[in-house]
Amino acid sequence: MGVPLPGLEAKIGENDELITRSPSVMLGYWNKPEATKETIDEDGWLYTGDKAKIENNHIFITGRIKEIIVLSNGEKISPSDMELHISLDPLFEQAMVIGEGKPFLSALVVLDHPSCKRYRIKPSDTPETQEVVLRQIAKRIESFPGYAKIQKAIVIPEPWTVENGLITPTLKMRRRLICEKYESKITALYED
Repeated sequence: MGVPLPGLEAKIGENDELITRSPSVMLGYWNKPEATKETIDEDGWLYTGDKAKIENNHIFITGRIKEIIVLSNGEKISPSDMELHISLDPLFEQAMVIGEGKPFLSALVVLDHPSCKRYRIKPSDTPETQEVVLRQIAKRIESFPGYAKIQKAIVIPEPWTVENGLITPTLKMRRRLICEKYESKITALYED
């Protein structure tokens, strides 16, 4: 994100949540005092819902607080942490972990085309591509618990952009819209 604007205070709260305070913070939600109380405390601190870290006065957004996947066995996983680890691999341009209510986790990935050439794979759902994708994902998330492993992946041919409505102007994935767009592929993934 960069450095805070003049007059903006920023700090990290519980669960690594970014909290800000400034004259530009909204007064509250219209006719929704309970929602306001959940978002802005009595001292004027706005709880953003973003996981972040602050280093050398620079704010780095690392994920969302409320993004939790609960598998069918009850295990809970923060997909943003996994997605960050996966995206550190140059093969992946974008990654989204899914599996809410399912027996295992899967990923939707957009591949980096120059990296595909290096691995001698196509940026599409071929068996060879699947093998490389799952191997690279496994390397990136090997430190996660055993239940938090990606068992299947869907290679998405086009990136998620602001223009196609699949990410916000602040570059956050619109998970619901992405899942709706690829619903048939996701359904097929869990039917096998």
